[in-house]
Amino acid sequence: MTVRQAEMLLAAIIAARATSFMFSKILVGTMAPFNILAVRFLIAAGLLIVLFHRRLLKLDRRTLGCGAAMGGVFFASMALEMHALTGASSSTVSFLENTAIVLVPMAAALMARRRPAAPVAAACTVAMIGVGLLTAGGGPGGDTVPGVLFGLGSGAAYSAAILTTARLSQEGDPLTLGIVQVATMGLLALGASLVFEAPVLPTAPAEWGSLAALIVVCTGFGFTLQPVAQS
Repeated sequence: MTVRQAEMLLAAIIAARATSFMFSKILVGTMAPFNILAVRFLIAAGLLIVLFHRRLLKLDRRTLGCGAAMGGVFFASMALEMHALTGASSSTVSFLENTAIVLVPMAAALMARRRPAAPVAAACTVAMIGVGLLTAGGGPGGDTVPGVLFGLGSGAAYSAAILTTARLSQEGDPLTLGIVQVATMGLLALGASLVFEAPVLPTAPAEWGSLAALIVVCTGFGFTLQPVAQS
Protein backbone atom coordinates (compact mmCIF):
# COMPACT_ATOMS: atom_id res chain seq x y z
CA MET A 1 0.00 0.00 0.00
CA THR A 2 1.36 3.41 -0.97
CA VAL A 3 1.16 6.44 1.30
CA ARG A 4 -1.49 7.94 -0.96
CA GLN A 5 -3.60 4.76 -0.81
CA ALA A 6 -3.26 4.68 2.97
CA GLU A 7 -4.41 8.30 3.18
CA MET A 8 -7.44 7.51 1.01
CA LEU A 9 -8.25 4.48 3.16
CA LEU A 10 -7.98 6.57 6.32
CA ALA A 11 -10.29 9.21 4.83
CA ALA A 12 -12.84 6.47 4.05
CA ILE A 13 -12.49 5.12 7.60
CA ILE A 14 -13.14 8.56 9.09
CA ALA A 15 -16.21 8.97 6.87
CA ALA A 16 -17.51 5.53 7.87
CA ARG A 17 -16.95 6.13 11.55
CA ALA A 18 -18.62 9.54 11.31
CA THR A 19 -21.94 7.80 10.64
CA SER A 20 -21.65 6.03 14.01
CA PHE A 21 -22.70 9.16 15.91
CA MET A 22 -26.15 9.11 14.33
CA PHE A 23 -26.76 5.40 14.97
CA SER A 24 -25.37 5.58 18.50
CA LYS A 25 -27.62 8.55 19.26
CA ILE A 26 -30.63 6.45 18.23
CA LEU A 27 -29.57 3.61 20.52
CA VAL A 28 -28.85 5.67 23.66
CA GLY A 29 -32.56 6.48 23.75
CA THR A 30 -33.38 2.88 24.67
CA MET A 31 -30.13 1.20 25.78
CA ALA A 32 -27.38 2.01 28.28
CA PRO A 33 -24.04 3.26 26.84
CA PHE A 34 -21.77 0.40 27.93
CA ASN A 35 -24.45 -2.11 26.95
CA ILE A 36 -24.45 -0.73 23.40
CA LEU A 37 -20.68 -0.90 23.18
CA ALA A 38 -20.57 -4.46 24.50
CA VAL A 39 -23.09 -5.79 21.96
CA ARG A 40 -21.52 -3.81 19.12
CA PHE A 41 -17.91 -4.79 19.64
CA LEU A 42 -18.39 -8.38 20.80
CA ILE A 43 -20.52 -9.26 17.77
CA ALA A 44 -18.05 -7.46 15.49
CA ALA A 45 -15.15 -9.34 17.09
CA GLY A 46 -16.95 -12.65 16.62
CA LEU A 47 -17.53 -11.97 12.94
CA LEU A 48 -13.92 -10.88 12.42
CA ILE A 49 -12.59 -13.99 14.15
CA VAL A 50 -14.69 -16.20 11.88
CA LEU A 51 -13.54 -14.33 8.75
CA PHE A 52 -9.85 -14.15 9.64
CA HIS A 53 -9.34 -17.18 11.91
CA ARG A 54 -6.42 -18.46 9.83
CA ARG A 55 -4.62 -15.14 10.17
CA LEU A 56 -5.19 -15.19 13.92
CA LEU A 57 -3.36 -18.52 14.21
CA LYS A 58 -0.15 -16.49 13.93
CA LEU A 59 -1.11 -14.29 16.89
CA ASP A 60 1.78 -13.85 19.33
CA ARG A 61 2.03 -12.26 22.77
CA ARG A 62 3.46 -8.98 21.51
CA THR A 63 0.67 -8.49 18.98
CA LEU A 64 -1.89 -9.46 21.61
CA GLY A 65 -0.47 -6.94 24.07
CA CYS A 66 -0.25 -4.12 21.55
CA GLY A 67 -3.77 -4.77 20.27
CA ALA A 68 -5.11 -4.85 23.83
CA ALA A 69 -3.37 -1.56 24.64
CA MET A 70 -4.90 0.07 21.55
CA GLY A 71 -8.29 -1.33 22.49
CA GLY A 72 -8.03 0.06 26.01
CA VAL A 73 -7.36 3.59 24.82
CA PHE A 74 -10.08 3.43 22.16
CA PHE A 75 -12.51 2.07 24.76
CA ALA A 76 -11.93 5.19 26.87
CA SER A 77 -12.72 7.35 23.84
CA MET A 78 -15.87 5.38 23.01
CA ALA A 79 -17.09 5.37 26.63
CA LEU A 80 -16.80 9.16 26.78
CA GLU A 81 -18.44 9.47 23.35
CA MET A 82 -21.46 7.40 24.34
CA HIS A 83 -21.99 9.32 27.57
CA ALA A 84 -21.63 12.58 25.64
CA LEU A 85 -24.43 11.46 23.33
CA THR A 86 -26.78 11.13 26.30
CA GLY A 87 -26.55 14.90 26.84
CA ALA A 88 -25.66 16.41 23.47
CA SER A 89 -26.62 16.11 19.82
CA SER A 90 -24.77 13.75 17.51
CA SER A 91 -23.44 16.68 15.45
CA THR A 92 -22.04 18.42 18.54
CA VAL A 93 -20.38 15.26 19.84
CA SER A 94 -18.91 14.52 16.41
CA PHE A 95 -17.50 18.03 16.21
CA LEU A 96 -16.02 17.91 19.71
CA GLU A 97 -14.51 14.46 19.35
CA ASN A 98 -12.82 15.46 16.13
CA THR A 99 -10.97 18.25 17.88
CA ALA A 100 -8.39 15.47 17.74
CA ILE A 101 -7.37 17.05 14.44
CA VAL A 102 -6.08 19.95 16.57
CA LEU A 103 -4.83 18.01 19.57
CA VAL A 104 -2.80 15.35 17.73
CA PRO A 105 -0.27 17.65 15.99
CA MET A 106 0.17 19.68 19.18
CA ALA A 107 0.69 16.54 21.27
CA ALA A 108 3.07 15.09 18.68
CA ALA A 109 5.15 18.27 18.82
CA LEU A 110 5.29 18.15 22.62
CA MET A 111 6.29 14.48 22.59
CA ALA A 112 9.08 15.28 20.13
CA ARG A 113 10.14 18.20 22.38
CA ARG A 114 9.91 20.74 19.63
CA ARG A 115 7.73 23.70 18.87
CA PRO A 116 4.94 23.13 16.37
CA ALA A 117 5.32 24.92 13.05
CA ALA A 118 3.83 28.41 13.07
CA PRO A 119 1.02 27.60 10.58
CA VAL A 120 0.06 24.53 12.63
CA ALA A 121 0.04 26.49 15.88
CA ALA A 122 -2.04 29.28 14.31
CA ALA A 123 -4.56 26.87 12.81
CA CYS A 124 -4.88 24.99 16.11
CA THR A 125 -5.43 28.22 18.02
CA VAL A 126 -8.15 29.40 15.65
CA ALA A 127 -9.84 25.99 15.74
CA MET A 128 -9.88 25.87 19.56
CA ILE A 129 -11.32 29.41 19.69
CA GLY A 130 -14.04 28.15 17.37
CA VAL A 131 -14.71 25.22 19.67
CA GLY A 132 -15.05 27.60 22.60
CA LEU A 133 -17.45 29.89 20.74
CA LEU A 134 -19.63 27.07 19.42
CA THR A 135 -19.91 25.28 22.76
CA ALA A 136 -20.14 28.29 25.10
CA GLY A 137 -23.11 28.02 27.42
CA GLY A 138 -23.71 24.34 26.70
CA GLY A 139 -23.72 24.33 22.92
CA PRO A 140 -25.90 25.78 20.16
CA GLY A 141 -28.55 23.06 20.10
CA GLY A 142 -29.59 22.91 23.74
CA ASP A 143 -26.75 20.53 24.60
CA THR A 144 -26.04 20.06 28.30
CA VAL A 145 -22.76 21.08 29.88
CA PRO A 146 -21.95 17.47 30.93
CA GLY A 147 -22.58 16.35 27.36
CA VAL A 148 -20.17 18.95 26.01
CA LEU A 149 -17.53 18.09 28.61
CA PHE A 150 -17.80 14.38 27.82
CA GLY A 151 -17.47 15.29 24.15
CA LEU A 152 -14.27 17.23 24.79
CA GLY A 153 -12.99 14.32 26.87
CA SER A 154 -13.69 11.94 24.02
CA GLY A 155 -11.66 14.20 21.72
CA ALA A 156 -8.69 14.04 24.07
CA ALA A 157 -9.00 10.26 24.39
CA TYR A 158 -9.37 9.89 20.62
CA SER A 159 -6.16 11.89 20.18
CA ALA A 160 -4.39 9.51 22.54
CA ALA A 161 -5.80 6.57 20.59
CA ILE A 162 -4.51 7.95 17.28
CA LEU A 163 -1.04 8.49 18.72
CA THR A 164 -1.04 5.06 20.35
CA THR A 165 -2.11 3.42 17.09
CA ALA A 166 0.60 5.30 15.18
CA ARG A 167 3.19 3.79 17.50
CA LEU A 168 1.86 0.27 18.02
CA SER A 169 0.61 -0.44 14.48
CA GLN A 170 4.28 -0.93 13.57
CA GLU A 171 4.67 -3.76 16.09
CA GLY A 172 2.81 -6.55 14.28
CA ASP A 173 0.30 -7.43 11.59
CA PRO A 174 -1.98 -4.35 11.51
CA LEU A 175 -5.14 -6.31 10.66
CA THR A 176 -4.58 -8.74 13.54
CA LEU A 177 -3.95 -5.77 15.83
CA GLY A 178 -7.26 -4.29 14.71
CA ILE A 179 -9.16 -7.49 15.50
CA VAL A 180 -7.57 -7.76 18.97
CA GLN A 181 -8.39 -4.10 19.53
CA VAL A 182 -12.08 -4.63 18.72
CA ALA A 183 -12.28 -7.74 20.94
CA THR A 184 -10.65 -5.87 23.81
CA MET A 185 -13.15 -3.03 23.51
CA GLY A 186 -16.01 -5.51 23.60
CA LEU A 187 -14.71 -7.27 26.71
CA LEU A 188 -14.06 -4.00 28.55
CA ALA A 189 -17.53 -2.73 27.64
CA LEU A 190 -19.12 -5.96 28.83
CA GLY A 191 -17.30 -5.72 32.15
CA ALA A 192 -18.35 -2.09 32.60
CA SER A 193 -21.93 -2.90 31.67
CA LEU A 194 -22.10 -5.75 34.20
CA VAL A 195 -20.75 -3.47 36.94
CA PHE A 196 -22.66 -0.24 36.23
CA GLU A 197 -25.72 -1.31 34.22
CA ALA A 198 -28.19 -4.13 33.72
CA PRO A 199 -27.18 -5.36 30.23
CA VAL A 200 -29.86 -6.59 27.85
CA LEU A 201 -30.01 -7.59 24.22
CA PRO A 202 -31.83 -5.30 21.76
CA THR A 203 -35.40 -6.25 20.95
CA ALA A 204 -36.74 -3.68 18.47
CA PRO A 205 -35.91 -3.95 14.74
CA ALA A 206 -34.72 -0.32 14.75
CA GLU A 207 -32.19 -1.15 17.47
CA TRP A 208 -30.82 -4.13 15.55
CA GLY A 209 -30.72 -2.06 12.36
CA SER A 210 -28.64 0.65 14.02
CA LEU A 211 -26.39 -1.97 15.59
CA ALA A 212 -25.91 -3.70 12.24
CA ALA A 213 -24.63 -0.45 10.74
CA LEU A 214 -22.34 0.11 13.72
CA ILE A 215 -21.01 -3.46 13.59
CA VAL A 216 -20.39 -3.77 9.86
CA VAL A 217 -19.56 -0.25 8.66
CA CYS A 218 -18.24 1.60 11.69
CA THR A 219 -16.49 -1.27 13.47
CA GLY A 220 -15.74 -4.06 10.99
CA PHE A 221 -14.45 -1.52 8.48
CA GLY A 222 -13.66 1.58 10.53
CA PHE A 223 -11.98 0.40 13.71
CA THR A 224 -10.43 -2.76 12.29
CA LEU A 225 -8.72 -1.11 9.33
CA GLN A 226 -7.53 2.04 11.09
CA PRO A 227 -4.28 0.33 12.23
CA VAL A 228 -3.77 -0.89 8.66
CA ALA A 229 -4.09 2.64 7.28
CA GLN A 230 -2.00 4.27 10.01
CA SER A 231 0.79 1.71 9.68
